[in-house]
Amino acid sequence: MRGDEEAMARDMSRRPANAMTTHAEWGAGDPHLRVTREDTRLEHPLSLDETRIGSDAGNDLVLDGADPVHATIVHDERDEYVLTLHGEGEMNALPEGDSRTEILRTGARFTIADWTLVFMREEYADHGRPFGGREGGELSDQPPQSERPDYTVPGDEPGPREEVNKA
Repeated sequence: MRGDEEAMARDMSRRPANAMTTHAEWGAGDPHLRVTREDTRLEHPLSLDETRIGSDAGNDLVLDGADPVHATIVHDERDEYVLTLHGEGEMNALPEGDSRTEILRTGARFTIADWTLVFMREEYADHGRPFGGREGGELSDQPPQSERPDYTVPGDEPGPREEVNKA
């Protein structure tokens, strides 16, 4: 094997078995926020079903200068992370009408006060990147992937569905 082929074979051997689709296990791919402001940089894991962000001490992520509850991120029944911006700030997607809600995709950026937040999740688990990311093709070259698994636990009722703008 040539060097490039050997490197690719090593990389594929380290990937999860289901890395060829984005239908990974619930919450897979290390979903987290990269949070920056001037000289401050931190990462905040998204390990809760709902993450509250704001200046109030009771929030999961406390940011100086934000509204008391400035934004929420909900991990929904489809294994998506959905941002709702309650206060002022910029979002990746252009919301339709008065909606301030969007599904977060790897690299999605939003602002709260003078903070910049970027959603990160490994591409193999990001439902917006079919077939594990760029290796599956781009735009019109994307072959259809299998249906998304049912992530609900038997006996659980899924939560209310929110209207969202897809990023």
